[in-house]
Amino acid sequence: MSGKLLVIGFGPGSVDHMTKRAREAIEESDIVIGYKTYVELVSDLIGDKPIISTGMTEEVSRAQEAVKWAERGKKVAVISSGDAGVYGMAGLIYEVLIEKGWTKDSGIEVEVIPGISAIHSCAALLGAPIMHDACTISLSDHLTPWALIEKRIEAAAAADFVIALYNPKSGRRTRQIVEAQRILLRYRSPKTPVGLVKSAYRERQQIVLTDLEHMLEHDIGMLTTVIIGNSSTFVHDGLMITPRGYQRKYTLNALEQPLKPHERLRKEAEPWALDQVKANVRDTAEEALQKVAIQQRKQLTMAPAILEIAVSSGIANKTFTPKQMMVLAEIVGEQGTMMYTPDHYLKLAIPTSDPDRIIARLKEADLMIAPIGDVLTVKACDFCDGEKKDSIPYAEQLHEQLSGLALPKELKLGFNGCGMACYGAVREDIGIVYRKGAFDLFLGGKTVGRNAHPGQLVAEGIPPHEIVPIVTRIIQEYKEHGHPNERFYKFFQRKKQVGGFVYQEEHSTAKIEVPACGE
Repeated sequence: MSGKLLVIGFGPGSVDHMTKRAREAIEESDIVIGYKTYVELVSDLIGDKPIISTGMTEEVSRAQEAVKWAERGKKVAVISSGDAGVYGMAGLIYEVLIEKGWTKDSGIEVEVIPGISAIHSCAALLGAPIMHDACTISLSDHLTPWALIEKRIEAAAAADFVIALYNPKSGRRTRQIVEAQRILLRYRSPKTPVGLVKSAYRERQQIVLTDLEHMLEHDIGMLTTVIIGNSSTFVHDGLMITPRGYQRKYTLNALEQPLKPHERLRKEAEPWALDQVKANVRDTAEEALQKVAIQQRKQLTMAPAILEIAVSSGIANKTFTPKQMMVLAEIVGEQGTMMYTPDHYLKLAIPTSDPDRIIARLKEADLMIAPIGDVLTVKACDFCDGEKKDSIPYAEQLHEQLSGLALPKELKLGFNGCGMACYGAVREDIGIVYRKGAFDLFLGGKTVGRNAHPGQLVAEGIPPHEIVPIVTRIIQEYKEHGHPNERFYKFFQRKKQVGGFVYQEEHSTAKIEVPACGE
């Protein structure tokens, strides 16, 4: 049974400005997924429904989680402030679905519910600044190259658009709004009206009217929308207004207009219209614009993508050869970085337009590679430099089957080849210790933080042929039922039982046999 995805834009945050359909969709949903702040804004409507809320940069995991629950037959509300189709979740939901082979006829039903976007809610508070042609530009360069954003600002400024800047500034991104102002001042008067609206229609709403020259003297942050007027925008009695152009034909303070209704659409009343422009002037202008566009395309160079990858010398082998190190140094070069990690691998970050070539060279050097991020990583010991090799095949099998598997959150699978567990497997998310020809299994460890703790010993003496299927079952359960960004130890605590192993509210007091060194 297929469920339904309700992709909801709930407007600026006030219930008064939320559409009736948006409220209904939240109420009829089985589960609600969204950014933490957005969930809090509509908490009164959610009630006791299950909620999955995550932080910034977790949009993809939210979309994946929403699709997963819809595949299980649930009605899932994916909420965004403003309009879900304007820098919201609608596009990403479709992208995730398409990657899974979705079609409208055969897949999950999707309903996108529109809301009032920031450009509209902020404009209403300022007066009427977007009465004429306007555009929105996000200054966030986390997903879009700055060179492209810069080009869009320049084009909008040159074309005299009213411009709404989204995501203008954050704690880390402070230069973008400065660069935007610099570009705009090349085309606009320093006195061009600018409206700054923070948290429109929310408790901490702030409205500032300023101008292009002085806009940076005011507080601007991630919750601010910046609306920059065009060449005709003016301020009257604290209101920012952009004329539509009626004054070209009408006398606004006269009861009787100079042009009668039947005269107002005649050619002579609109000398600026397209069919009134001389053809030779237009052709010359178009030709010039085409040449400029071609030149700009030639000059625009996009930064190469950054390939991030984990590289190690092997599961049991912890030694890089000189030849391997030389290959790594050559591949990384002056522009890349190579960083050692406590997870027994090197993290490479390499600018490249040909990642397949890089990966092929690493494999030729007998290096083991794996993805980085919210994936499973096998952390095995050195098996006493290979002397205690009985369990190595099982570690390698787990690596082959599970390493790099995408999960709700990064997961470390510790594997130690003797009861000394000197590589600390028991403190990892999942710990496996080989002892007396069998395996002990630990679940829910936490390696760092003030509440760091070892995993719970859930089983001893697991026969070797059973360990890989057992761990695979646990991982699959976490992959399917874990919340986005939920670490394994929290998942184990929440679910109370994983892979048939029961979570203990207090760590077991059962006596654990202390192995002799060398066992």
